[in-house]
Amino acid sequence: MNRILSKTQLAEEIYQLKIEAPLIARERQPGQFVIVQLDTDFGERVPLTIADADPEEGSITLVIQTVGKTTHMIVDMEVGDSLNNVVGPLGTPTHIEKVGTVVCVGGGVGVAPLHPIAQALKDAGNKVIIIIGARSHELVIFEKEMKAIADELIVCTDDGSYGRKSLVTAPLEERCKQDPPPDMAVAIGPPIMMKFCAETTRPFKVPTVVSLNTIMIDGTGMCGGCRVTVGGETKFVCVDGPEFDGHLVDFDNMMQRLGAYKPMEDLAHEQCHLEAEIKERTQQ
Repeated sequence: MNRILSKTQLAEEIYQLKIEAPLIARERQPGQFVIVQLDTDFGERVPLTIADADPEEGSITLVIQTVGKTTHMIVDMEVGDSLNNVVGPLGTPTHIEKVGTVVCVGGGVGVAPLHPIAQALKDAGNKVIIIIGARSHELVIFEKEMKAIADELIVCTDDGSYGRKSLVTAPLEERCKQDPPPDMAVAIGPPIMMKFCAETTRPFKVPTVVSLNTIMIDGTGMCGGCRVTVGGETKFVCVDGPEFDGHLVDFDNMMQRLGAYKPMEDLAHEQCHLEAEIKERTQQ
């Protein structure tokens, strides 16, 4: 049992939970994730990247976007409640070394898992330029945390309501055109965003790491649900990743697989909101 120590709403449909998990907090490394399960017999297993950890407190921080029934159920829990099953740390940690200048690009909720990676790259002695993007000002998260790390921070919004009105690929391309270009790029966010970040850096031969969040069940490489094609070979995100060379990932195939359950996710999402509205009305 993992007790919820704090809960904060960061933006619409995005919540931050700090949970008690001393063994995971002690062992986790940047880039790793956990799998959360509410009902240990039949419940959905949800992979969530560890956004932060405090070994002394014995806690890890998870940032959750509500997209289906289980994620809604998790964020509906209150401080003091406990998650039945939190497994981790899972996945291969980020390879951290001093390479020079690194551009870290985060989109939407992907900014949260980017945070510990950017921090580790900075601690390793790199110059870290951070680009974060969201659809609007209200959906920008982790700006304060990223500002504390970055040598340069660029905020982009699709509608221009905050920061720069552009996609994250625009400032990324500008940095790649500089002489010299960045030594490395890291992109985490929606699959389509990571695909175009990789395509942006490709002509400049800037090594680009992406962190994939695919359909996942067991998290140990046994089920094969998280398989992706990387460089023409089948890889499993849970054990071979979650990070891969963005220039080798078959994003189109990955997005096609991710879309298999989207109609059911959308239906569950709508049902959760409808039930919440009905509950609120009956309590008035």
